[in-house]
Amino acid sequence: MSTLLGYITWNVSPVAFSLGSLEVRWYGILLAIGFVLAYTTLQQIFKKENISQQTLDKFAIWTIVWCVVGLRLCHCLIYDGDYYLTSEHWKEIFLPIDETGKFIGYAGLASHGGALAMLLWVIYFCYTRKMNFFWLLDRLCIAIPIAAAFVRCGNLMNHEIVGSVTDVAWAFDFTHCSEDYTLIGDKLIHISRLRHPAQLYEALVYISLFAALVVYYFKFSKGKIAPGRTSGIMVTTIFVARFLIEFVKADQVAKEASMTINYGQQLSIPFILIGIGLIVYSFVQKDKIPQYVESQPSEPQKNNQ
Repeated sequence: MSTLLGYITWNVSPVAFSLGSLEVRWYGILLAIGFVLAYTTLQQIFKKENISQQTLDKFAIWTIVWCVVGLRLCHCLIYDGDYYLTSEHWKEIFLPIDETGKFIGYAGLASHGGALAMLLWVIYFCYTRKMNFFWLLDRLCIAIPIAAAFVRCGNLMNHEIVGSVTDVAWAFDFTHCSEDYTLIGDKLIHISRLRHPAQLYEALVYISLFAALVVYYFKFSKGKIAPGRTSGIMVTTIFVARFLIEFVKADQVAKEASMTINYGQQLSIPFILIGIGLIVYSFVQKDKIPQYVESQPSEPQKNNQ
């Protein structure tokens, strides 16, 4: 990375290191770190409330799995359905190879799908465990923002989800951004365009939100959260930020160029309304703090000899 004349030339390679022909990218590393930090946060919360490690692990592992599934399906079906919903490319939704067998990885994840998938998983988990829905959701939502922040840092390292062209002093020139390459003759030539570092804008919002929610839980509420309070704050903050930052993002797919508000903003609106509703609900129900006491396995009876 270097700076010149007030802007930042972002020339960091998306590849952290290679193992033979396998490239290990910064995005995957940062995604894993984000999941670990979210898991560690949830572990501290469960420990404080005497919830077993076994319950945590089962919940956390499947939360991650369903989150990734939702992220992938939302992108493939909504953002890029014209490509993936074809007889030639539908397998790429699930497999990291193209029709020729070439490894291409999983390019394309959408946060709205991850949010919906996690919500459905929380509903199912609570139903099977006879657990209060808001008790679990409010605690999960404390941990989510740190994972989201590291995902956006991964996008920064990957030179993707870049901002729109700008002349602000902190603009980035993303030297590996595919949108800033053009074919001249038989060569791809990079054309410098200064852009908003939209990934950093989102990451800073998410890190600040994470810090605020952790302080609120451990210092102020001391584990007693009004139903829907932290989940409402998280959902509202993340998707309001997402809606606003989309105005300084480059279009994710070509058909967004003709839209007044793009797919990301359209999908954010219902989440914003849900988040506001949860906050209002948490104040209406502020005296009804949900509790969960994990049942302990009964000890086998001892026979008196």
